[in-house]
Amino acid sequence: MRAVILKAPQQPLEMVELPEPVPGMGQVLIRVNVCGVCRTDLHVVDGDLKEPKLPIILGHQIVGRVVQAGPGASRYKPGDRVGVPWLGGSCGTCTFCRSGRENLCDLARYTGYQIDGGFAEFCVADGRFCFPIPEEYPDLQAAPLLCAGLIGYRAYRISGDVPRLGFYGFGAAAHILIQVARHQGREVFVFTRQGDAAGQQFARKLGASWVGASEEMPPKSLDAAIIFAPVGELVPLALKAVTKGS
Repeated sequence: MRAVILKAPQQPLEMVELPEPVPGMGQVLIRVNVCGVCRTDLHVVDGDLKEPKLPIILGHQIVGRVVQAGPGASRYKPGDRVGVPWLGGSCGTCTFCRSGRENLCDLARYTGYQIDGGFAEFCVADGRFCFPIPEEYPDLQAAPLLCAGLIGYRAYRISGDVPRLGFYGFGAAAHILIQVARHQGREVFVFTRQGDAAGQQFARKLGASWVGASEEMPPKSLDAAIIFAPVGELVPLALKAVTKGS
């Protein structure tokens, strides 16, 4: 099969021919239809994440169809349409795994980091960590939901059923999440970097009630805030904008 691999950090990706992978215990073999590019993929290439399996096939926003189910993989059958996310496996026995918080497992393994990902014609994945993808979702729309959509929606659920939300940073995750929030009738206040005119205009287009720079205070107090940007200085700013006790 054709695949694009990273041999070493800060080196160009290489197109190579590799044997088609064989699904092991609990795994499914998937023919990849699409695989999105995430900022995390770039972090691996840049060497910001220090423990990749090398060489590695990147990519963890995978949509494809099951070709073969390995031993013990009974959830999916050939022809099923599935998605493969960043979290590719965990121990299954620790406190976090047994409470539905596998992402906190100390032995968690990640697609496109410790497990070969979707920048290839085929991939194998643990069937327990794949998602069924409804047929009405086009491949290109489903792929971003497997990372940006997942992390955004998880934070959204934790924030609770509140009428007024603040989003600090407006990238891949936030632009998906604002559509969910507006569909549910919530007000969304978006904070971006100073001078990010394009990002602010995009937020307005998707229904933001107010848009401003991160250092600004919104015209109304927020019931909750979600910080998407990896900037520690945003924490006290968001706390200041949120209603006391929320």
